[in-house]
Amino acid sequence: MSALSVLRAGITRNLSPCNSSHTDWTPHPALSTCCFVLFHMCSRTLLTGLPVPALISSWLSRCPAEACLVKRKRGAGRWGRGRPTVCENGGVASRRARGLSFCRWSAESECMKCGAAWMVCSSVTHLNRSADIALVAGGNRKRWIVATENMQAGDIILNSDHIGRMAVAPREGDAHPLGALPVGTLVNSVESEPGRGAQYIRAAGTCGVLLRKVNGTAIIQLPSKRQMQVLDTCIATVGRVSNVDHNKRVIGKAGRNRWLGKRPNSGLWQRKGGWAGRKIRPLPPMKSYVKLPSAAAQN
Repeated sequence: MSALSVLRAGITRNLSPCNSSHTDWTPHPALSTCCFVLFHMCSRTLLTGLPVPALISSWLSRCPAEACLVKRKRGAGRWGRGRPTVCENGGVASRRARGLSFCRWSAESECMKCGAAWMVCSSVTHLNRSADIALVAGGNRKRWIVATENMQAGDIILNSDHIGRMAVAPREGDAHPLGALPVGTLVNSVESEPGRGAQYIRAAGTCGVLLRKVNGTAIIQLPSKRQMQVLDTCIATVGRVSNVDHNKRVIGKAGRNRWLGKRPNSGLWQRKGGWAGRKIRPLPPMKSYVKLPSAAAQN
């Protein structure tokens, strides 16, 4: 009989081969009352008994923040029928995505259970997102959020939904309603509706400007210079999104673009004419998420 390995609760014992048959070998008395997994090294078969007692703590209990890692499936520019629909997209390296929380404060969700103060545990680079992410802890929970430019481990960030008569002193990383911030504050991770979660200004190095507050609404200038009108109770984070130098990265080779899911373009090059120059166009109309009463309803 070839060498056998007996695994019990993470303990491996190697048994030297012998000329006797399988029936001549008797297990140790300590192993006779417990379940064990027997590996036969020659035939590569796995003989499994009852489940092994969970004496070793799971890695999820040691790293609860990593429990939200899920495998991200990319379609490579194809829909369910398998036909290419986006020629610029291709296969991408296998990655696992972390579940981010874009809701800093909401009365309808579980964000209020985490308390008003969070501590930043760490800040890491996210492969599926241009901005860095930070692991924060508050109450008895941990979660991943979009990190700001100068956020470091050990910082304390505050969350509030209170709008007072006077504007608060903005501090980077804190989350406040737009009505509580002074005019001219740089903001990111802005909600379009109260309690819906951040939907705007989440890319690396971007920020918006709070232009003015009018009749319970707030006007924000987006990074594209377009203005957006939302309710002043929408939550926004103070500061600029992290990884400001994201647009200065050097790809270095064509293979890295394939890692990122970008297929090569055509090699045909033609000189552009006068139509390709930059033009001065008017700004698009303001985007409004405020449901104002119509003129017919007022009459």
